Amino acid sequence: MNQDELSHALSALPGWTGSPSAIERTVACESFMGAIGLVNRVAEAAEEANHHPDMEIRWREVTFRLSTHSEGGVVTEQDLALARVINSLAP
Repeated sequence: MNQDELSHALSALPGWTGSPSAIERTVACESFMGAIGLVNRVAEAAEEANHHPDMEIRWREVTFRLSTHSEGGVVTEQDLALARVINSLAP
């Protein structure tokens, strides 16, 4: 996916930024336990999709980073699909 295609795709994904090598979003939750709950919900969805994000928890914020490692570490439709799922699960 080139930068123009990615920019177009990201315009429909509120909160996401990135480059053709990875996209990311940081979500602020109401509490640490809320952040852990979000991670658990995303983990279940990622397992179902067999596509797993990098996740970083810092107190009540969770940063999700997506790229398709099996395609050489670039953004693919799998990443965009999981980003849409994450947006549906995030507060």
